[in-house]
Parts: sequence; structure tokens; C-alpha cells
Amino acid sequence: MAAACAGGCRWVSLREKDLPAAEQIALFARLRAATTPFGARLTLHGSPELALAAGADGVQLSGGGDAKAARAHLGPGALIGLSTHTLAEAAAADPAALDYITASPVFLTRSKPGHGPALGLEGLSAFAHTSAVPVIALAGIDSTTAATCIAAGARGIAVMGGVMRADHPESEVISLIAAMADRPT
Repeated sequence: MAAACAGGCRWVSLREKDLPAAEQIALFARLRAATTPFGARLTLHGSPELALAAGADGVQLSGGGDAKAARAHLGPGALIGLSTHTLAEAAAADPAALDYITASPVFLTRSKPGHGPALGLEGLSAFAHTSAVPVIALAGIDSTTAATCIAAGARGIAVMGGVMRADHPESEVISLIAAMADRPT
């Protein structure tokens, strides 16, 4: 994770829902040590209670999660996000409680085989136009597609496998950031 942060990553989200809470908190502490020198925000997928116990900067709620309860539990400074997979979920996103939603899967991904169908860029654009909160594009994104996601209306991208499987995570993050900086306007 330190290599990804050295490349410019400034937001890391731990998604290990199958681990017991104590193991998630221990892993979170190790990630915090690796990301703090770079000023990266660190969030956790799961419950607001677990995010608070871990000392997270926020929480990514599963689809249908209670954003208002998360906001009440974590406070106004926390990042609160919600996983969405349909336009109805995007339309229902509450800007008073949420900082962002993830729209997925934008593209098919090796990290979650069988998860789909892919939204594609048209679907992503529909999410961006439907949601009252910023949309983060998720799934199957790499340096060849990052800029097109931003051009389609996403406010940011989330990448897992492309960075985790990279021989040089730092270089991969640099490539992703450069691709977004060079996006068509």
C-alpha cells in the first residue's frame, strides 16, 4: 500500500468483509501505518461501528445501507459512501448523508468474476446524471479507461485489482493519475 501511496494514491479503502472484526481492525492499523506518511485517507467497507472502532476516516456502506444512521454515528467530518448498482439506488442517494456513491460494475473485472452486467460508459453517465451526490466509477478500470470514466461524469475512480496485481503499484497509480489529467474535455 505504501508503494501505491508513493505513486499518488490519497484514498485507500479496506474491503475484507469476511474477516472477523478484530482481524479487520488489526489489518486496518497496519494500513494506517503505511498510508499516514502520505496523508492518504483510509476508509473501511462495512458497518459504521467497525469504522469507528478502527479509527477510519469513513465508511463504505453496502447497497441498502443506512447512510443517515452512519452519518449520525460517525459525524459530519467522516466520508460516507454507498455501493450502488442500479439507477434507482443512485436516484435515492441522499446528499445530506452521503459524500459519494460508487457505480459498479462499470466494466467487467477479474476481481469479481460473474458480477455484472457491466454498466459501460453510457450506464456510468446515466448514474452521474441521476445521482445528487458525486459518483465514483468502480470495477475494471485501468489507465486506458480512467479518463473516459471521468469524461462520462464520474468524479473519481476506484481501482483494486489493477494496482494490487501490478508489478509496480507506484507506477500503476502514476499512470492512472496521468491518464485522468490528460482526459478529453
